[in-house]
Amino acid sequence: MIAATTSAIVPTALSPERQELRDAAEGFEAIMIRKLLESARASSFAEDTPLTGGGMKQFEKMRDENFADIAAASGAFGFARSIEEQLAQYVDGTGEE
Repeated sequence: MIAATTSAIVPTALSPERQELRDAAEGFEAIMIRKLLESARASSFAEDTPLTGGGMKQFEKMRDENFADIAAASGAFGFARSIEEQLAQYVDGTGEE
């Protein structure tokens, strides 16, 4: 029988500065994902019909924003984690200024 470790499951407390950095990195990732989705949707060859008019475009925008926020918070793409790791050295005081 193999015992499972739970050390990876237990979250560690972050300093206020580090939490602010994490929030900013996730916000930046959400913006990047929104722009990716917007670019992908702009390349659509579908014509405007009554079912694809302004209401549908507004719904798609809201859906994309929600998806981007969820993806950024979950770390699905990994942009925020990478940004946070690169900038953490300056927040934690271990980097050169």
